[in-house]
Amino acid sequence: MTDHMENIKVKGEGEGDLSRNVTREDILRRIQTAENVWLPKDVFEKLYLNPERKVAGDLRAKFGNPTPAALTGFVISATPYAVSNMGWRGAGGLGGALITVMIFFGGMIQIIAAIGEWIIGNTFSMCLFFTYGTFWIVAGTQLIPWFAVGDEYSTPMGQTFAGMATPSYYATFGFYYLALAMLTTIFAVCALRTNIILFSALFTLIFAFGSGAGALWNFAEGNVESGEKLFVAAGAFTFALTMMVWYLLLVQLLESVDFPITLPVGDLSGWIKGKSEKAAQRKAQAGA
Repeated sequence: MTDHMENIKVKGEGEGDLSRNVTREDILRRIQTAENVWLPKDVFEKLYLNPERKVAGDLRAKFGNPTPAALTGFVISATPYAVSNMGWRGAGGLGGALITVMIFFGGMIQIIAAIGEWIIGNTFSMCLFFTYGTFWIVAGTQLIPWFAVGDEYSTPMGQTFAGMATPSYYATFGFYYLALAMLTTIFAVCALRTNIILFSALFTLIFAFGSGAGALWNFAEGNVESGEKLFVAAGAFTFALTMMVWYLLLVQLLESVDFPITLPVGDLSGWIKGKSEKAAQRKAQAGA
């Protein structure tokens, strides 16, 4: 790479050609990051919901983006599930009518997409989709008697649905929702390196899981009215976050077909600079 590459021309927005210095490290980083499919940071993090990191090879040029598929699976399962929790138009039954939707749309599609994210080196997105894909598989399979999740709580044993209505079952399962809320809090902190929409969706999901845990613990203590209110609140928070995920899905699909309209997502990639980016800046300043 020759020295004349140190100084290149870039097109400004409505301002003609602007000259800026681009270091050899910048150029090498662009090539190493995604080879011949380099994307600006804000576009990359809009398409993959993952902070841009250098990965080996050019798999992103060879494979399709799995993120929209995962978002599709999530919204198709989460939207009617949230409505079921809120009881709109008589919906209810813990979403029992949605068992296959939870398992195949919410679970399998997200798991497959998570594997795709792993293949192309998107660790954060991979963790998101593995986590919530598994959540939907759990939500669906716990309503199938064959899995017998309530057997240990029933008297006599072996009556799974009777066991699932006992205080001990409610109290135990509430801690599962608490763990999900804690993990989602970590995800939300990490999402501060991506965009406002994803951060807001994950932040809302914390309250959805928290309300779910509160509902179960109230049921365990016999506070049925409070538990039902929290159960509806969990559905409302879930419905709110699905609207954000629907928006993210629209943004990504428009980008995938090179649609002439670009929707904003509130890029946060430059708000909290990455550790490697800060190190590169310090190195550049020290060499100046």
